[in-house]
Amino acid sequence: MKTIKAEFSLSNLFVLILILSSLSIVQAKSLFAYDGHGGQTIEPVITEPQSEGARIVSKFEYKPIEFTPPKPERMVLDNGMILYLLEDHDLPIFRITARFKTGAVYEPKEKTGLANLVGNVMRRGGTKTRTPEQMNEELEFIAASVETGIGRESGSASLSTMKKDIDKGLEIFADVLMNPAFPEDMIRKEKDETLEEIRRENDTPRQIVFREFRKILYKADHPYSRKTIGYKDTIEKITREDIVAFHEKYFHPNNMIMGISGDFNTEEIIKKIKTVFAKWEKVEIDFPEVPSVEKEFQKSINYIYKDINQANVVFGHHGIHRLSKDYFPIKILSFILGSGSFTARIPSKVRSDEGLAYSAYSAFHAPRDIGFFFVTCQTKSGSTVRAITLALDEVRKIREEHVEDDELELAKDTYINQFIFKFTSSASIVGQMVEIEYQGLPLDYLDTYVDNIKVITREDIARVAKEYLHPDRIKLLVIGDMKQFDKPLTEFGEVNTIELE
Repeated sequence: MKTIKAEFSLSNLFVLILILSSLSIVQAKSLFAYDGHGGQTIEPVITEPQSEGARIVSKFEYKPIEFTPPKPERMVLDNGMILYLLEDHDLPIFRITARFKTGAVYEPKEKTGLANLVGNVMRRGGTKTRTPEQMNEELEFIAASVETGIGRESGSASLSTMKKDIDKGLEIFADVLMNPAFPEDMIRKEKDETLEEIRRENDTPRQIVFREFRKILYKADHPYSRKTIGYKDTIEKITREDIVAFHEKYFHPNNMIMGISGDFNTEEIIKKIKTVFAKWEKVEIDFPEVPSVEKEFQKSINYIYKDINQANVVFGHHGIHRLSKDYFPIKILSFILGSGSFTARIPSKVRSDEGLAYSAYSAFHAPRDIGFFFVTCQTKSGSTVRAITLALDEVRKIREEHVEDDELELAKDTYINQFIFKFTSSASIVGQMVEIEYQGLPLDYLDTYVDNIKVITREDIARVAKEYLHPDRIKLLVIGDMKQFDKPLTEFGEVNTIELE
């Protein structure tokens, strides 16, 4: 049967997605010769058609379709700003998403929380010519939004407005990025809200568990060990001068990747971008050196007492960074082991088969430097050690035995068949390209993604499982009441008790 190529508009794409939604994953696979790319996992459900309409659609015969996603135009302005542009005239909406190379990794340890404050007060505090109230009124009047934020390894900014208000929206957006006021009263308000959030942290075991797990995994001098929102003592040390200096250091056009999507004319919007950012000059930025993560696999068993009737568990160890050569086979390994919803081994065993936990899963967190592999679950106190043991057994098993063919095919098919769902809007398309360039991935990442998934074999999974999973050298953290546990945690080794501050 001859393969045909189809160029889709985004509106056509929605129709196709509706058809796919009525089919099982296996049926959807047969529609595509060009398979695809997935990010967030969609629960794989493989069933026969359930409705009369689905049964009718399932009998349709299609020629294979090679899906070619729309590609944004990339360009670099004279000031160093990188643009991705994708016109979409279906709706009169205009959107911008932007990334800056900054983050909590660049703040001094003694002023942890500085980057978070800068990102929040940039927008909330207004600009040098607009008070917060004036800005809010202007944005509300045109039904637009401007947002900013800074996380651990990047800063972000966004604009959403109607086509008729592009000029006003762009003016406000540029004003926020270039001329934030950082008023003392708004800084104080943001600090107080952050301090209240910190005060309440220990009320929620799920917040405690990953906060403390990072401290166990990473050395105290590494920013990966710290909270991005800061601590009580560090928040109070941050001055307005610190905030202004942090913004002035990192917010420049040559440190920005901007994705532009929606109802616009490319030639016209480039002129508008150049105009609103005309006074924003290119500056060489001296980035502070971030210490490299020292990868180590030393077993430790840790316990935090909390008067609750269930245990919050996490265990794991150092893993990979985002540019790892083994990212794709690890992605499939992770799906089979614990991130593939209820079909994955750990949730299937701990949750479905044994009924020990409502939530049980595993994953690899892959930031710019060495991240971590983790398994986590919540279980009743009386089954704590049993749940941990079962999860560890699954990690050992996947290291020692090849995965089944059907497990491998399900994992690959799931990511392949999710590819089309990453292109449901022009905003999502340019957003992906902004992220790809920011992470330092090849610009043909989406073009080669499918092939990188298709070539993965059982032998690849066996290799990366042995190389990147170390069940006998885990760092384990359990929060709960040890007196209620089914067995003592010493079953896993000597226990270190952590006292909450």
